[in-house]
Amino acid sequence: MSETKSMIGGMSGTNRAILIAAFVLLAAAIGYAIWRDSAPAGADPAVPNAAAPSDQLAALEARTKSEPNSAEAWTALGAARFDLSDFAGAAAAYEKATALSPESAGLWSALGEARVMGSDSDPMPATALAAFDKAIALDAKDPRARYFLAVKKDIGGDHRGAIDDWFALLADTPQGAPWEADLRRTIEQVGAIHKIDVASRLASTQARPLTADEMPVAARGIPGPSRADMEAASQLPKGQQDQMIQGMVDGLEAKLKANPADVDRWIMLMRSRMTLGESAKAAQALKDGIAANPAAAGRLKAQAQLLGVPGA
Repeated sequence: MSETKSMIGGMSGTNRAILIAAFVLLAAAIGYAIWRDSAPAGADPAVPNAAAPSDQLAALEARTKSEPNSAEAWTALGAARFDLSDFAGAAAAYEKATALSPESAGLWSALGEARVMGSDSDPMPATALAAFDKAIALDAKDPRARYFLAVKKDIGGDHRGAIDDWFALLADTPQGAPWEADLRRTIEQVGAIHKIDVASRLASTQARPLTADEMPVAARGIPGPSRADMEAASQLPKGQQDQMIQGMVDGLEAKLKANPADVDRWIMLMRSRMTLGESAKAAQALKDGIAANPAAAGRLKAQAQLLGVPGA
């Protein structure tokens, strides 16, 4: 259920072009240019490159020291450590977060995943299983916990039971969710290994339609980047592409500080942060967006779950 993320410097030229084009199209669709509105006339939108992962991690660690009773601070640190493959460190941070926010199913399942990933020998440590069980007790629909509990069945020899559970999860999965393709691949591979025919069921089982709250903002009324958009973006040298992207994201944050009631832009910020591999910052955007728009908390969380934002 986890995805390998890369920081801005590790993005491919195509990804840079797509992200730049997405910002251009978003600006056109909602009638403003993200960075030009806030920049002085003639100013260069480029800003210094994003901080190195080690600098970001240090800042998050410092925050947990200054805010030791903040579940959000520990969640952000856990997400950052997980992104850097420090699974033991991620688990330690999530343990702090769950102690401070014990009613969050998403945090418990994130803790369970970190414990699984950090285990050198046992594919399903008892401590991970306990975390997944806690998540399910709080939210029977938590997708990460459901996935790994089915993994537990498969490990224990109940391959058909595991496949049935994965199919049930697939039927409950929103269309386009980050884990849909991996879930289908898992079902196909486990079926092949154990000679269980899953082809017809896979063909007939579709992810459920998105609800209005789940509909990705970037997909509503905004066309995909055209060839001209991508070619124009790709003409910039890599360093300038990175600076443009970072400038756009920073400009979007500045706009939100001026107008925090714009829920769509909070979602765009989360999407941008996840695209850049900055999941801790995406988690912070979710927190800030909910704080500014408590009535839209359900919508923001639904979008964050689709994007794979930690703690959503």
